[in-house]
Amino acid sequence: MSRLRSGRGSKAAGGAKKPAAARARGVLVPAAKSDVYVALLGISLAGIVISCILMAMLLMKYEWKVSVSSATPSPSALATVPVQLASTATAPAPVRC
Repeated sequence: MSRLRSGRGSKAAGGAKKPAAARARGVLVPAAKSDVYVALLGISLAGIVISCILMAMLLMKYEWKVSVSSATPSPSALATVPVQLASTATAPAPVRC
């Protein structure tokens, strides 16, 4: 598709005179075509939409509670997790010359 752009010296194609309302004035300029960057914008938009849907599904799992107090583990959950301490001796760091 082309757009109409006004300009001097442009004349309607053909020798027949048209009424002023039906005559197109200006120069026809081709419309901009989509390129690879427009496709990348579409891909990034799809990624944002998908991530928003996944975030909403995750928030539904936690009943839309976003405060820090809702993320603290319960005391019963802490009792079931074994405490692991570093019981082995660490090797000395190598010396660089």
